[in-house]
Amino acid sequence: MKLLENILILDFSQFLSGPSASLRLSDMGAQVIKIEKPGTGDICRELYVSDVMIEGESTIFHAINRNKQSYAADLKDPDDLFKVKQLIKQADVVMHNFRPGVMERIGLDYEAVKQLKPDIIYAEISGYGTEGPWKDLPGQDLLLQSVSGLTWLSNNNNENPTPMGVAVVDILAGTHIAQGILAALYGKTVSGEGSLVQVSMFESILDFQFEVLTCYYNDGRQLPVRGAVNSAHAYIAAPYGLYKTNDNYIALAMTNIPTLAELLGCEPLKQFSDSNDWFARRDEIKKVLADHLQQQPAAYWLGILEAADIWCAPVLDYDDLVKEEGYRLLDMEVTVKTSKGISVTTTRCPVKVDGQILFSATGAPLLGEHNEAIEKQFGISNQLQGLSE
Repeated sequence: MKLLENILILDFSQFLSGPSASLRLSDMGAQVIKIEKPGTGDICRELYVSDVMIEGESTIFHAINRNKQSYAADLKDPDDLFKVKQLIKQADVVMHNFRPGVMERIGLDYEAVKQLKPDIIYAEISGYGTEGPWKDLPGQDLLLQSVSGLTWLSNNNNENPTPMGVAVVDILAGTHIAQGILAALYGKTVSGEGSLVQVSMFESILDFQFEVLTCYYNDGRQLPVRGAVNSAHAYIAAPYGLYKTNDNYIALAMTNIPTLAELLGCEPLKQFSDSNDWFARRDEIKKVLADHLQQQPAAYWLGILEAADIWCAPVLDYDDLVKEEGYRLLDMEVTVKTSKGISVTTTRCPVKVDGQILFSATGAPLLGEHNEAIEKQFGISNQLQGLSE
């Protein structure tokens, strides 16, 4: 299903935030051309998150750049820049995630690009915005998690600040810029005008914490305090958390404590009958519950709790997850092929439209793989040819 058919996106971005956005737009049918530096290309080609490589490149590059085309161009070379500008004149969207000032120095900032294509949608992701003392700092995921307060929300109160184990800031910023681009594309159909769409990773990760930040803003600026026992949320009362049984772990969400005590046969838990105590005395409650749950295996407790419609779940690792029927029915795993015939298994687009999965079997491109095809498709000439025409 090609929802964004005939939409041309020139993606100058690298690594995760911008490419994650163009991946989703590509899933929706847009033609996405990665503009990459000759010789090295997107830094994500060699910036590994593990020691797993595919065709000598990082797995994350293949995961986040499937179904895109690669156009190698040295933006410091006048002839290559001339060709890129010809592409811009035919594009619907130009996007990048460079630090403030980089595109200005190249001559491809919003005002310059708007001169080439007045109705362009120009989207940019920065680390901390375009103004202020932090604007030139590196927009790296762990650093943004750290400065935004996020690392003080996970783990127990007596433990170190703890980051999330995924590039949550990058992916959120990519999600937000994709939303902005889609809204701007719709707006263009109404007004005929382009837009400048801007997202900073800092704003994205602050928005991600709207729930806890709103509590902080309206609670006399009192800092969130992680629980000391099985903490899973700084503002939610017991029993909310993960608990070890005598073999595995289970998760318990918001639940009535006396009901839980009765179901589990936990007499000491029955003393906490006043719901007003369930937050203030959360560590006491969780300690009693944690000790009790270690007496039986996870399946035993889950059988009791699920039958009573208590909000609970097993805690699975990936090996356990992929064996579950609930996972298999989703068909989240897809296999794409590169131009060299290498098969890569990755996750599919999570969006369905009219019951159809948005899917393409095309893998990530080789560096500069599509230069010739793109130049032919869009009638791109070099500078000398352009001047003689």
